[in-house]
Amino acid sequence: MSGSIYGKHFSIATWGESHGKGIGVVVDGCPAGLSLNEEDIQKFLDRRKPGQSKFTTQRNEADSVKILSGIFEGKTTGTPISMVVFNETQRSQDYSEIANYYRPGHADLTYDLKYGFRDYRGGGRSSGRETIGRVAAGAIAIKILNQLGIDIFAYTKSIGPVAGDEKNFNRDEILNNKLYMPDASAAEKASDYLATCMSECNSSGGVVECIVKHMPAGVGEPAFEKLSANLAKAVFSIGAVKGFEIGDGFDVAKATGLTNNDNYGVSEDGKIEKLTNHSGGILGGISDGSDIILRAAFKPTPSIASTQKTVNKQGEAIDINIKGRHDPIIVPRAVVVVEAMSALCLVDMLFESMTSKMEDVVEFFK
Repeated sequence: MSGSIYGKHFSIATWGESHGKGIGVVVDGCPAGLSLNEEDIQKFLDRRKPGQSKFTTQRNEADSVKILSGIFEGKTTGTPISMVVFNETQRSQDYSEIANYYRPGHADLTYDLKYGFRDYRGGGRSSGRETIGRVAAGAIAIKILNQLGIDIFAYTKSIGPVAGDEKNFNRDEILNNKLYMPDASAAEKASDYLATCMSECNSSGGVVECIVKHMPAGVGEPAFEKLSANLAKAVFSIGAVKGFEIGDGFDVAKATGLTNNDNYGVSEDGKIEKLTNHSGGILGGISDGSDIILRAAFKPTPSIASTQKTVNKQGEAIDINIKGRHDPIIVPRAVVVVEAMSALCLVDMLFESMTSKMEDVVEFFK
C-alpha cells in the first residue's frame, strides 16, 4: 500500500492499524535545535483521544506517545523523528462479525476491491485511529509555526443544524467544552441534538473551521503547488472529510464581483492591506498576509446501531446492526486533526518558499 507519505521538505510517513500493536509516524525534515519533548506532543494527542465525553467512543486508550529518535538533550537533531503510540485496549472480537459483509459508509468494499484483502478489525488503516500519527507530527509543525509568530487554531463551527453565533465567538471557550465550540450556548444546543441522535441510534456530521493568523505573504507555488490546493489535499486526506472551503467558499457561487472582491487600502503605517477577507487569505494560490480561513465538512459517523441494508461476500442481501465502541460524531476529535494537517502543509510550503527570491538565498548562505 503506497500513499502513506505526505510533504516534500517537511514530510511525514504514518504507519500502523487500529487494532495492530501501535500507531506511529516518522517526521523527516525538521530543523535541528527545536526544543521538543513528549509533553509537547501529548497535549495535542489528548485532544483527539477517545473516552473524553459521552459523545466519543468509549475505547479506553491513554494514547501515550513515545519519541524513539531524533531528539537529544531536549532538542531536535535534524535527523528523522520517530514516534509511537501503542494500542492497549483493542477488542477485535467486536469486529469479527463484519469480516463477511460490507458496512455502509465505510471503506470495507473499496479496500476489498482494490487489494482483495482488508483488515476488518476497526477498519485497519481506514480507521480514524490512523490520525494519531498526523496529530503527533502536526504538534511539531505547530511548534515551528509558533516560533515564526504564526498562530493556528481550529474549532467546531457547526454540528448538524446547530451553528455557533459569530457574535458569541470566544476563543477561550473552545477548550472549555467537549465539543470544542467557541460559542457556549451553541455547544449546549449541539449536546442536546447529539443526545437525540444517540437515542435514535443515529449519528451526526459537522464542520470544522481553522484560522491561521500572521501568515507571511508570498507562500504558495503556482501553478500546481498552490497553497490553497495543497491545504485542500492535506485536509481532504482526513478520512471523513467530504467538503473543503477557503474564505467564502461555496458562497462565492451566489456572489457578484462587487460583493466578493476584497478592496485594498493603506494602513496607518503605510502598508497595503485588504479591507475585507472574502478570499480567506489566499489569492492566486499565494498567501496574501491576511488571516487564512478554511473549513472542512465531516460526514456523520457511519457506524450506527440502527438497522441498515448491505450485502455479504456471497452477494446475499442482509440487514445489520453495527456493534462496538463508536463516536456518535467525528467532529470534536477531528478538530485537532484539521489543525495538524493544516500546520503540516504550511510548514512544508514555508520551507519551499525560502528559495523564492535570490536575495533570500544570498542572505542565508552569506
